[in-house]
Amino acid sequence: MWDRIKPLMPADPVRGRRWADYRRTLEAIAWKYRTCSPWRDPPDELGPFRTAHKRLIRWAVDGTWERILAALLAAADDADDIGWTVSVDSTVCRAPQHAAGARKRGAGPGRA
Repeated sequence: MWDRIKPLMPADPVRGRRWADYRRTLEAIAWKYRTCSPWRDPPDELGPFRTAHKRLIRWAVDGTWERILAALLAAADDADDIGWTVSVDSTVCRAPQHAAGARKRGAGPGRA
């Protein structure tokens, strides 16, 4: 899979130092979403969380994720290795009223 993704990754910047290893950064991003863990908790071998988070945002803005998805979908479709099944989740998660900024009883304006 990495052989398909590697050519689609952006080039290192012309100025400044080289970016962190793309493969390790992709693993850190995948780990975060696979485990639903906070950004600050990746294992040490995946590198600093700031690197993964900044790359995720940068690649979303510059279209890297769209290029990767389009290339992988095209390759899977050519190999007839994709089943177009759509799954829609209609789960609703509601926060309690206290998390939504509701006022506490008796703590209106002018009351101490």
